[in-house]
This record gives sequence, structure tokens and C-alpha cells, in this order.
Amino acid sequence: MATDIGIDLGSSKTVIFSSSKVVLELPNVVTVDAETWEPLYFGEKAKQTMGRTPDSLVCVTPIERGAIADYDIAEIMLKNYMQQAFGNRILRPRIMATLPAGLTELQHHSLSNVVESAGGRNVTVIESPLAIAFGLGLDFSKPRGTLIVDIGAGTTDIAVISLGSIAVCESFKTASSDLDAQIIRYVRKEYNIEIGPLTAEMIKMKIGAAVKRDIEVAIIAKGRNVFSGLPESFEISSGEVYDAIAETIDAICGGIRQVLNRTDPDLVADITEDGMILTGGGALLYGLPQRFRETLGVEVTLLDDPAHSVVKGAAVAMKTPQLLKNVDYQLRSIRELTVE
Repeated sequence: MATDIGIDLGSSKTVIFSSSKVVLELPNVVTVDAETWEPLYFGEKAKQTMGRTPDSLVCVTPIERGAIADYDIAEIMLKNYMQQAFGNRILRPRIMATLPAGLTELQHHSLSNVVESAGGRNVTVIESPLAIAFGLGLDFSKPRGTLIVDIGAGTTDIAVISLGSIAVCESFKTASSDLDAQIIRYVRKEYNIEIGPLTAEMIKMKIGAAVKRDIEVAIIAKGRNVFSGLPESFEISSGEVYDAIAETIDAICGGIRQVLNRTDPDLVADITEDGMILTGGGALLYGLPQRFRETLGVEVTLLDDPAHSVVKGAAVAMKTPQLLKNVDYQLRSIRELTVE
């Protein structure tokens, strides 16, 4: 029976962690009836219908840029995922849910309410950078700065942690999904071919690169010719993808610079010595740590399991609530957000 659960309700997927393992990881997509808005497909099956639905069906992404865009669909989706993960074996669990840094209190409450309505009790919401810090086992008693960069699908969280609290943070709306959008625009401009988000994501994952590869690789993909409307294949190389997404990578680097510019010099000195922590699903892009090292001049540590570091950290935070309560910032979150 699950009693302690960590939930990462991200822009692209929901990850549920319990009993020291990931028990569910599914895309945040729901296919609904266009007239009744009744959900028909969830998760991976719903994601595969994106761009392929008839007029009678609509694909809904209830979480956009880290915030809840459709409350009702988000609640139904999370209920379905909790049922898939635990069936009827769950009884009044304690839940630690994560969300991007810098959201409003209303957005905090919306997430907490969705999790509670989906079956959770004693819900606590924690910012993703703090969850990662817990998972890293940082010593919260020391006044030492740690820079954490979490690149998700919809947001890039950049935070400096010191004494168990967030000293400076920013949640930028430039993230991994923007790389997909850049690839779509590039293919349309250079090849006069329209591709969908699933094809763009496949190209990014297979040959995407934040630095020039020593050996060029290429892939054949398919789309629709914008003039004839007919299906057409094309070959795209890793160098082309590098050029296509360079602007977005530069924007993320610029965001990190902005946060460092607002950080106290002594904390920046700590970061210069220790380097930065890179995590999130977007961190898996080929060559991204190298790009950050070259552009920002600091060492970069890529976590072993970046896609799950947030939800694992939330599980660790749940086991050590006394650390949260010793910090005014987190104590305020617990007092305002815990559902009795």
C-alpha cells in the first residue's frame, strides 16, 4: 500500500515516485470528444493521436509552461494516472508535488487542489530546484551557493540555493519544447515541408546537438510539402539541427547569465569553484554540458538520471520535513499549501 508519493506534474509528462522507484511516467496529453469533452485516451496513446485526430476528437495538454491550463482535464488525467499506478492499493497518501520556481500563489494552490482532488491527502508543494537540492543531499546548514539549472519541456528553472532556501531564481519560458518548434520552423523554411511536433521531437532526440559533432550524422524524416500538399521525405543533418536550435540554446545561456547577475558576488564565487548542476529531460541534448562550459566559463555536472531528479528529490524531501520547516520560505509554503 502506497502512503508516501512524490509527483512531478511537468509540462510534458507526469512522473510518480513511490517505494523507492518510478511507478508511472506518462505524457500529459488527453484525447477528448470534441462535443462532450469526455476523455477517451490518456498518456502515450493520447500523445500518438496528436496531429492525427479527426474533427470529432481534440488533443488537450492540460499543463502548459509548468502551470495548469485546464483544471478539469488535469484532475481527470491525474486521477487516471493514480489509478494506473496504484489501483485500489492507495489509502490517504502523503504527497509531495513539485512545480517550477517563480509561479504565483494562485498557481501553487491550483496544483495542490488538483492533486487533492485526484485522491491525495496532506499535499505539500515544493519548487523543483529545492526538490533537486534535497535529492543531491546538499548540506542545508552551510551558507554556500549552488547553481541548479533544470531544463524541462515547458520551463527552464534556474536557481541559486543557499542555506536550504532559494537565494535567487527565475523560471524562463524557454525550454526543450522550443527546440522542437525551432526545428519545425527550420524544416519549413529550408525544405518547404511541414512536420508535426512528434517528428520534430524525434529529430531532436536522434541527431539534435548543442555543439558541432565531430562526425556529421543525418536522418530521413517525412512531412507534407507546403505547396503540393503531398507527402515528402527529406534528409536533415545534425549540423542543420545545430543551426536551427542555436538561438534557443543561446537564450537559455542568457537566462543563466541573468540569474548570476542578480546573485551576490560571494555566492557566485562558490558557483565558480563548484560549478553548476544540470538536470531535467532537456539536459540530455547532445553536447549541452560542453556548450554551457564554453559559454559560461563554469564547470557543469550532469546528473545521472536528469529526467527523474525532481521527483526523486521530492521523495527525499518528504522523508526529511524538518529541514523544510527550519526555513521560513518553505514553512510559508507548507502553511499555505498543505491540505488538512
